[in-house]
Amino acid sequence: MGSLTIFFITFSCIIGGIALGMYLRTLLPDHHLSDDSKDVIKLGTGMIATLAALVLGLLIASAKGNFDTMNNGLVQAASKVVLLDRLLAPYGSETKEIREMLRQGVASTIGRMWPKESEGHFDEKAFQSRTGFETLQDKVRQLSPRNDAQRWLQSQALQVSGEIAAVRWFLIEQKGHSSLPMPLIVLLVFWLVVIFFIFGLLSPRNETATVVLLVCALSAAASLYMLLELDNPFGGLISVSSEPLRNALVYLGQ
Repeated sequence: MGSLTIFFITFSCIIGGIALGMYLRTLLPDHHLSDDSKDVIKLGTGMIATLAALVLGLLIASAKGNFDTMNNGLVQAASKVVLLDRLLAPYGSETKEIREMLRQGVASTIGRMWPKESEGHFDEKAFQSRTGFETLQDKVRQLSPRNDAQRWLQSQALQVSGEIAAVRWFLIEQKGHSSLPMPLIVLLVFWLVVIFFIFGLLSPRNETATVVLLVCALSAAASLYMLLELDNPFGGLISVSSEPLRNALVYLGQ
């Protein structure tokens, strides 16, 4: 379920809670909304609001951590890609094909992860499973160094390529993994509905109170939407930048 869909569902449920509260206010006898009753209702609402705030804070911290992990992983991968190219460059002409594979792999990765930003036409197989980065590593292993300098460059290139592969698979695993448990999201939405139901029950029926409640409902649903967007760093309104890989692409092959 997309973040925009959850936003509309949440907003609709909150509006429904407000409307139900305002409707029940007209049906309940006056003694049900006496000062003592309102004090008890406010205490209960305060407890639920505190729980909702704690859960929302935990979810935001989790989503922000996931976002930062993906962003830092991209920066790390980009720097290691440039380092690998710099190690292969002084080896000799034997690494020309490997360096070209590396460049095409980075370009096709940008094209797949940020399709709206892709430019040109690149080989989409360059970074796919066994026909991609693993093939590049195999070609590095198959190099036949003729002196100590080339042997050192080959060993360093193999080490760096292994680190790139580890970061690559980590990002692949993280990309399809959400740090937000759906039951917790559902529980948070339920608490928000209860809170706004109480607001509707206690609020007077006038235009000012209604507008304020609608703005608050929109803000609550929007906060949940931004939270879900933050948890999806490769799509939506908030996404990690392709700039690290694009900057790396400029230096590859030079």
